[in-house]
Amino acid sequence: MADGRTGSKVDPRPAFPLGPVRVAPGASALVELPIARLPTGAWSTMPVMVIHGRRPGPSVWLSGAVHGDELNGIEIIRRVIRSLDPRRLAGTVLAVPIVNVFGVTPGSRTLPDRRDLNRSFPGSARGSLAARLAHLFFHEIASRCGLGLDIHTGSNGRDNLPQLRCDLEDPETRRLAETFGAPVVLQAALRDGSLRAAAGARGIRVLLYEAGEALRFDDAAIGTGVDGILRVLGTSSMIEGVPPGGPTPVRFCARSAWMRAGRSGFCHLEVEPGTLVETGQTVASITDSVGRERVAVRTRTAGIVIGVLRTALVHKGDAIVHVAEIA
Repeated sequence: MADGRTGSKVDPRPAFPLGPVRVAPGASALVELPIARLPTGAWSTMPVMVIHGRRPGPSVWLSGAVHGDELNGIEIIRRVIRSLDPRRLAGTVLAVPIVNVFGVTPGSRTLPDRRDLNRSFPGSARGSLAARLAHLFFHEIASRCGLGLDIHTGSNGRDNLPQLRCDLEDPETRRLAETFGAPVVLQAALRDGSLRAAAGARGIRVLLYEAGEALRFDDAAIGTGVDGILRVLGTSSMIEGVPPGGPTPVRFCARSAWMRAGRSGFCHLEVEPGTLVETGQTVASITDSVGRERVAVRTRTAGIVIGVLRTALVHKGDAIVHVAEIA
């Protein structure tokens, strides 16, 4: 089949199956969205669990592994799927444990074209691999929903305190964020090409959950995520019997900043995610290999530690400790 604009051959692919798929009320089905052929000739697909409630209600998507090395979302969504009974559900849940299917197997944040999928939304059906994958997810999943819960972890050796990032200026988003029950909710600026920015431009609310480290399961972070999603579905009148609220009050934070290394060397953390800090407090120290020099990393503001770098070797300017100001 010829591409009318380029004259090149276009690999024929199955039609996107989600549109014509009809899942009966009170049932669920696994749908495989075709993405592209692998060099072996086999199709690479994006698995989507469609859980269609018996009663009418909202449509919500759950997305994990937009970055292929961020695995907590896969387990969170798996546990949520297992807990949902479509016969007792109102509305529809579109659960996508793995969005970046190309990055998960090699444990790569990016795609084979070295692009960041979360800077490629809403995508393009004729663009790069990242743009095509973004278009597939956005067109087939996100655009069908009024709310999305997008799950991430820290990257590049960073460990994040369970937290939500969202638009706190929207009262309904703020209410949902408080219901979720993560320890911290951060007012986060939109980034061009992000799934949250593309969805927001369509009037779709998004809660972005950040927790734990790349390439590892964190049971506490996973548990907080599962309970939070179920509470959001509950407050949206989609399910009953939701988990009780979180163990601590939600801290709303207006802004955040990374404390950075003043020199290269070996980093010794003096705080952990969740630590409350004061302005000027030492949160880490950096030494040379023989211990003759030691440089303190101090906070520029009071707040709560929402992320730390776990890598011992650091270079000047590296982000060490992430502090959010409590509103």
